[in-house]
Amino acid sequence: MTKPLVAVLSGAGISTDSGIPDYRGPGGLWRQDPEAEKLVTYEYYMGDPEIRRRSWRMRLGNQALGAEPNAAHRAVAELERSGIPVRVLTQNVDGLHQLAGMPARKVLELHGSTRGVVCTRCHARGPMEDALARVEAGEDDPPCLECGGILKPATVMFGERLDPVVLGEAAAISKACTVFLAVGSSLQVHPAAGLAGVAAEHGARLIVVNAEPTPYDELADEVIREPIGTALPARLRRLGEENDTEK
Repeated sequence: MTKPLVAVLSGAGISTDSGIPDYRGPGGLWRQDPEAEKLVTYEYYMGDPEIRRRSWRMRLGNQALGAEPNAAHRAVAELERSGIPVRVLTQNVDGLHQLAGMPARKVLELHGSTRGVVCTRCHARGPMEDALARVEAGEDDPPCLECGGILKPATVMFGERLDPVVLGEAAAISKACTVFLAVGSSLQVHPAAGLAGVAAEHGARLIVVNAEPTPYDELADEVIREPIGTALPARLRRLGEENDTEK
């Protein structure tokens, strides 16, 4: 029997147990400090050197770079190691799925990665840790070492388009999968959120694991409101057992 293809769309809620705050939740960063949103908005970042300096200072204290994967990330990687085909479509930029053991080629980072930087002029890339070392050494707005252009984190800022190639791959996986889990995502940020609808329309079993209601709950075959750190590992174990009984 053909093994199911499991797609996992992960949002900020999967990483809160790793100490990375949610952005839009009740205690989220954008609610606590609306000005902080300017630091990750492309127009403001490119047009205001002071915004860039503040952005780099914020990144010096970025908890995500020192965060460790939690039980939910590990459970996804364990399902993949069990032999079931798994693809991760993540809205997160923290790289924790890969650190948990998911092969990088099986993780699509829809909103980019905070672990790298990219030049806005020549598109040269490099590690975030190297850029932050330059900030710590006194460069408050480090330019690209290749061409002198403005460096930005390799994330998709507000006002930027998602990479059409990555989005196209994510859509293809959503159409082909047999099970689609939306985990820790408000399913309100498009176009990523729409992948849940694409999967359901193409016959996938849709499972939503999220603390708050989402716009796609009515389409879902199953909605789980319990804490992700315990609920997701338990649900993925059951998924593995279901596959074993179908062999």
